[in-house]
Amino acid sequence: MTPETPPSPEPSETPYDAEQPEVDEVAARTEPDEPHDASGLDLARAAARAAAAAGGPVATPRKAKRRSGDPGGFADTARRGGRRGETTLSGPGPDRRDPRTVEADVRRLVAQRGWDADLRVHAVFARWAEIVGDEIGEHCRPESYVDGRLVVRTDATAWATQLRLLAPSLVKRLNDELGHGSVAAIEVLGPQAPSWSKGRRSVRGRGPRDTYG
Repeated sequence: MTPETPPSPEPSETPYDAEQPEVDEVAARTEPDEPHDASGLDLARAAARAAAAAGGPVATPRKAKRRSGDPGGFADTARRGGRRGETTLSGPGPDRRDPRTVEADVRRLVAQRGWDADLRVHAVFARWAEIVGDEIGEHCRPESYVDGRLVVRTDATAWATQLRLLAPSLVKRLNDELGHGSVAAIEVLGPQAPSWSKGRRSVRGRGPRDTYG
């Protein structure tokens, strides 16, 4: 007796046989009700892509202000002093941090201390032979200047006499160099005579005498 062969099962329905939604219905569910507004992050990304394609840097709002001269940009930051620890610029106007020359500081110090006249006098002392002439400058030299009185010492009595005669013209010439009224008078001294006095018990004489004039 031959065994019976069991009936083969009927094929089940495949997923493809299931009812699929229509294409139009799927598109209707995925599409938004309103059109997309390219703003915010999308707009920034679009600007970045456009700048990268053009080969230039992306202009941020702060950089845009700097380029357009907006006071809210770089110049405004410099005026506000910048962040703590950052180096700031002084701007186009005068500032206490601007570099100064040593000459300006020296001039201000001289004016504050009242050294103008003294400096001019010492400048004349350095140029004495140039001012009074080589011949006079060779035989006399200035020693001091106090309250408009110039003391000059000569190397011989004859030159002391000659210089006293030339004193008015020398006063005028010196005032041309130093300013009007700087020199009121010239005191002329003769040569300093050597002393032959020796020891503690020497007697003081009548004063220096011109032995070489």
